[in-house]
Amino acid sequence: MNDKRDLVILGGGLVGMTLALAAAKQGITSHVIDKARPEDLTAEGVDGRASAISTASWNLFTNIGLAERLEPLGCPIASIAVTDAMRPGRIDFQPGPEQGTLGRMFANRDIRLALFEAARAEPAIAWASGVEPVERQRGEHGVSVSLSDGRTVEGALLIGAEGRQSPTRADAGLSSAKWDYRHRAFVAAITHEQPHGGVAWEIFFSAGPLALLPLRDLPDGRHRSAVVWTVDEKDAKGIAALSDAQFLGEIAARMEGVFGAIALSAPRLGYPLNFHHAGAIVDHRLALIGDAAHGMHPIAGQGFNLGLRDVGCLVDVLGDGMRLGLEPGDAQLLARYQRWRSLDSVSVMAATDALVRLFGIPGRLPSAARRLGMGVVQRSGWLKRFFMDEARGMSGDLPQLLRA
Repeated sequence: MNDKRDLVILGGGLVGMTLALAAAKQGITSHVIDKARPEDLTAEGVDGRASAISTASWNLFTNIGLAERLEPLGCPIASIAVTDAMRPGRIDFQPGPEQGTLGRMFANRDIRLALFEAARAEPAIAWASGVEPVERQRGEHGVSVSLSDGRTVEGALLIGAEGRQSPTRADAGLSSAKWDYRHRAFVAAITHEQPHGGVAWEIFFSAGPLALLPLRDLPDGRHRSAVVWTVDEKDAKGIAALSDAQFLGEIAARMEGVFGAIALSAPRLGYPLNFHHAGAIVDHRLALIGDAAHGMHPIAGQGFNLGLRDVGCLVDVLGDGMRLGLEPGDAQLLARYQRWRSLDSVSVMAATDALVRLFGIPGRLPSAARRLGMGVVQRSGWLKRFFMDEARGMSGDLPQLLRA
């Protein structure tokens, strides 16, 4: 007999599993389907990526009971230093004591472990891993998904949370505005001789920016940071072919000794950078969240946070509707979700895209022009406050789950 639940979430990654847990706190049940196995995703050394968690996103984690598990694993972002090739005249985004930090940095592996541990203990979540959808059906009275292991799961609302190449979005015929930045990000984690002091660095070069993001020290006391190095696609093949020692040498040369000697602490990953935004993120008994709905450049570190704003909004909308007697697939609720997310997601993505085109695309902006723009921001108090509010994710009409 099929176990019919409120949601069928296709994609059990960071955003999809957060949705399942946030929904469960509101009494909303779900099936979570993911083709990857959790033991593969959380194996030591498999994924060296890290995510910046904004203040609003941390509020969501707190409200769904993850903060206690994650708190010891994160590193507060005390300030952000923005510099043109380490020349004099950098911008420091330093919040006041009453404003708190600019967010927290976490290794993606640590977030996954916390999410998976909580999901296993939550009876409102039925989790199937290592299987794939083979057929999706959305009818008048519910949705059903046939799985590769022969099972069928049913619910009231289908959620596409599989990431940028979402087959659920494609299956529904929801088109996206998209373009390719024609450059690639190389992601790694490093240990280093000197402490980072909680400072996140964004170092701009004509050939592409280098970000250094503070992580919690390792148990043996070694200082640690995440690295995101963006290069032109035409140079990516050569950089991918570098040995680890050569790759570190290139990173060290750009850092100019700011952290002392460095060493690689996680495997390098490289992926192409592009933009996509689905004009419609809902359809009949369907909602998209996270990268399935919108994918952006990592230059501002807001991609994951934008997905968590989707989660907070969708759970608020569904919870309010269900308390009024509506079922999760109700068209009125989905229309409200679409309206609420449209303005916020477009504004965040447009601001990030403008930043990329000004500073992030290799060769786009001369060094003198970059320094001129940085000087304008440095002298403008309101601009600095705006950027810090954006980094904390505290702008716009926030769902209840993202408020303190």
